Amino acid sequence: MLYDVIVIGGGPAGISASIYAVSRGLKTLVLEKDAVGGIIRNVSTVTHYSGILENESGTTFADRLKSQALNSGVEIRIEDVTSLSLENKSKQVITNQNVYEAKAVVLANGTSPRHLNIPGEEAFQGNCVHYNLSNEGKPYEGKDVYVVGGSDGALKEALFLTKIASKVTLIHFEDQLGAISEFVEKAKVNPKLSLCLHSRLTQIHGTDHVTRLDITDVHTNEVQSITVDGCGIYLFAGSTPNTSLYEAVTLEDGFIVTNDSMETNLPGVFAAGDIRKKVVRQIATAVSDGAVAGIRAATYVKALS
Repeated sequence: MLYDVIVIGGGPAGISASIYAVSRGLKTLVLEKDAVGGIIRNVSTVTHYSGILENESGTTFADRLKSQALNSGVEIRIEDVTSLSLENKSKQVITNQNVYEAKAVVLANGTSPRHLNIPGEEAFQGNCVHYNLSNEGKPYEGKDVYVVGGSDGALKEALFLTKIASKVTLIHFEDQLGAISEFVEKAKVNPKLSLCLHSRLTQIHGTDHVTRLDITDVHTNEVQSITVDGCGIYLFAGSTPNTSLYEAVTLEDGFIVTNDSMETNLPGVFAAGDIRKKVVRQIATAVSDGAVAGIRAATYVKALS
């Protein structure tokens, strides 16, 4: 199946790129392996993005992204890209279901949550250990919850979880939180949120549910063993770019290198969003990247005619 532009990834960057490409008369396909919205679908609330609805959740934001793309004429398919060939004039993208060709490709499939790789993490993954808020914390109503991380995302979700859990403890390895002042100030006055700083979660114990946590002080190496009963653990320990398939594209620290036009080192191949090497990773910058990538991809395709 031949398209003018194929966008890999259906998050804010990919949807933005697809809308701008199709608006310029190009036959455009978005390939998303899970659900439109990407990781933003699983956040409790969307903040600081201009024009969002009041109390906008990740799910409602993602649903509106999908609706806008479909109404614009973008084709969306839920398929997992397994291999691709980007070096030739005609780009080939192979999924677990089909083989596609395109004149231009936009790589916008973002990042995946980084794991701590500690004992007990894998055994409880998807049960008591989570990497996003896809279940909205519902299994832990009235229970204790531990959140690992000190970023904006970690603190925002910790604050949200205080509405559900009996107590939320945020574990962060540095002496100070790395979140913005808005979230830090809210944390200071929230009686259900406690901070465990200069510490790391180092082991999770239990059989069918979590019974004990080992938390290590990074200054003294002292290990505090905490007895818990079926607590929830949310890990926000950074992210890893989804670039394992892009061997022909120039990478730096695993992220795709582009110029200001979102062009990679390969003609007709663009990148946008969190997968790109850049300083700020927010919805606003992802949408901006996508707009530039979609416009530049359209310019490239039309120049081939």
